Amino acid sequence: MFKNVRRYPARAALWLLKMLNARRARRAAPPDTGTVRILLLHAYGMGGTIRTVFNLAGHLARERDVEIVSAIRTAESPFFDLPPGVRVTFLDDRTAPQGWAARVLSRFPGGFVPADERAKHSFTLWTELRLIAYLRSLRGGVIIATRPAFTLLTALFVPPGVIAIGQEHVTLAVHSPAMRSLFKRRYGRFDAFVTLTEADLAQYAKLLKADPPGRLLRIPNAVPPLDGRVSRLEEKTVVGMGRLVHAKGFDRLVYAWKTVAEIHPDWVLRIYGRGTREKTDRLQARIDEAGLADKAFLMGSTASVGVELSKASIYAVSSRYEGFGMTILEAMSKGLPVVSFDCPLGPREIITDGHDGLLVTSKKAAALGEGIRRLIEDEDLRRELGANALRTARTYDLGVVGARWDALLTDLSAGPPRQR
Repeated sequence: MFKNVRRYPARAALWLLKMLNARRARRAAPPDTGTVRILLLHAYGMGGTIRTVFNLAGHLARERDVEIVSAIRTAESPFFDLPPGVRVTFLDDRTAPQGWAARVLSRFPGGFVPADERAKHSFTLWTELRLIAYLRSLRGGVIIATRPAFTLLTALFVPPGVIAIGQEHVTLAVHSPAMRSLFKRRYGRFDAFVTLTEADLAQYAKLLKADPPGRLLRIPNAVPPLDGRVSRLEEKTVVGMGRLVHAKGFDRLVYAWKTVAEIHPDWVLRIYGRGTREKTDRLQARIDEAGLADKAFLMGSTASVGVELSKASIYAVSSRYEGFGMTILEAMSKGLPVVSFDCPLGPREIITDGHDGLLVTSKKAAALGEGIRRLIEDEDLRRELGANALRTARTYDLGVVGARWDALLTDLSAGPPRQR
């Protein structure tokens, strides 16, 4: 009984939203792709999604009006340089004094972003209401949503006349059954939905078969231009990069490095990335316990990714899963051969085993260490794979990938946005 009672307000709200959309649809202007807005969680933060979105925004801004809309702001200045011609606006600026409404509503957790969304903790009720109000304020143009908190709310609240594009930056497999159920119900409202890998595209095609979006396609991330030269592959250094989280598997990389250091004590491992104090301390403790304090180093975050990669000779990927593996391409763009676990889903779509890197099918750390040792001990193979890696990276050049986005927007401008 009470369950049904709770449903009535939600049903009434959806009915009202449908009526408002019907009214808006009658007044909607023709489709316009000259204005593009991209939703990000924290534009001034660091991470692969932010870097690739900046990259895409810079390309689109060559011929369009582009704005990055950041849900929150917790830093005074950006970690990455903003692309020329791209504006950034913030919905919930936590670095500035807030009015009474923001102060009150920020004390309450949000109710629209699903509990299983990894960024749920970043959304207060105020953040969610600001996002919903922003979506309802749109008149025409394109909106690109880059994570489930945004895709789910965009699919529900974006008004008619706006071209809505969803984008998956991780992989469908990591989302909970409850989240997938929401995707299945809402993603059919998108004009297009973009995955980074062919494997993820197939999974989404199966999930959304009954109600697919207007377009379902794969467009990989483009490798951004990086500072630093192409590596000479002479330094006795192996590098790993990424957030210090469970998914990146740096605990496994430490164990793998122990087997390497025992045979090649003159080589060092450098891990670049930021994590919470707890996770950083835990990983450092693993390094110390393994007796690697002078062989493996946590370097923290760096804005000079290209320079640091150019100082290495091998790139190691210890991830438990990867949506795409942006740092793999960045390493390849500096001529580094990559040794990676063959984890779902991205590495196997970028790396051709034995051609531009090595894919390790075993999940054991020792197997990853064996792959690293193979490239340390075989300089000819290391240089051959490195040269091929450089060629592979060029196929992900911004000009190539950006042209696919241009083509998608051109196609979407030819017809009316989906009915919602």
